[in-house]
Amino acid sequence: MLAEPPFRHVELPDGRVLETVSGGPENGMPLLFQNGTPTAAVLFEPLVDIAAERGLRTVLYSRPGYAGSTPHHGRSVADAASDIAALLDADGTDRFVTIGWSGGGPHALACAALLPERCAAAVSLAGVAPYGAEGLDWLAGMGPENVEEFTATLEGEAALTTYLEAEAGQVASVHGNDIVASLGGLIPDVDKASLTGDFAEYMAYCFRRSVSTGIAGWRDDDLAFAKPWGFELEAITRPVAVWQGGRDLMVPVAHGEWLAAHIRGAGKHIHKDEGHLSLGVAALPRIVDDLLALAG
Repeated sequence: MLAEPPFRHVELPDGRVLETVSGGPENGMPLLFQNGTPTAAVLFEPLVDIAAERGLRTVLYSRPGYAGSTPHHGRSVADAASDIAALLDADGTDRFVTIGWSGGGPHALACAALLPERCAAAVSLAGVAPYGAEGLDWLAGMGPENVEEFTATLEGEAALTTYLEAEAGQVASVHGNDIVASLGGLIPDVDKASLTGDFAEYMAYCFRRSVSTGIAGWRDDDLAFAKPWGFELEAITRPVAVWQGGRDLMVPVAHGEWLAAHIRGAGKHIHKDEGHLSLGVAALPRIVDDLLALAG
C-alpha cells in the first residue's frame, strides 16, 4: 500500500526549494531513504512500518530537478550533503541514518563522508560505484538499456538530453501492470517476480513522478555519476554497509564488491541470488536492523 501524506516544500539558503515527505513517529530519529534514478519522493508503507517499529521516522526528498524540487544544474553527488543538512535544519533534527538505493547509493555515501557529525550510519543498497574507478569495468554486466543510457551520458549533456527526452514519455505513462515490460533487459527473473502488487504500483508511481516536471533531475543525476563525486570514499569515517544482489543487471555486483573494498570497515552483504529490486524487498527489515546496529 502507498502512503502519501502532504508534501512539504523547504526553501534553501540559495532560494531553491526541495520537496520532502515523511511518515512514522514524529519524534523518531530520521531514516533518510534516498531512492534511485529516476525517481521522486514517494512513501512506501512497508518501509514506513518497518522503520516505525524500530522508532524511526522515514523521510524522503526529491533530489533537485525531480517533481517539486528546483533543478540544480551541474550539481555533484557531494552537493546532496548540504541540501540534506538544510532539510534537517528545517526539521530541527540533528542525528540521522540513511539508506541509498541504486542511484541514491552515492548520495547516502556523501552523507557519511561530508556530514560525519550528523550521519550516524549509511547503507548503499545496490548502489553505483564511481565512474572511472580503478579496477572496475563500470558498464560490464549492465542491461542493454543502461549501457545505452550511460553511453549517451558519456557523450555529453546534449546526447543525454536527447536520449532521456525520448524515454520520458514511456516513463510518464508506466503503471504497475506494465512496469516489468517497460524495464526490458534491465531486470532478471528474480526482479520480475518481485514487481507485483503494491510494490509494482509504488515503483510505477515513483517513475511517473520522476518526470512529472521534466527530465532535469534524471539528467543531472546521470551527469553527476559520470564525473568526480566531490568527496573521497577513503575519507569516510562513519559506519557503512554495502548490500548488493549477485543477479543485478542495473548495478552489477562488481560495483558493490568494489565499494565494499574501498570504504574502510564497510560491512559487505552480497546476496548472489537476488537482483536490483528483489534484494530490497526481501531483505528490507534486515537492512534496517543492520543500519541501526551500525549506528549503535
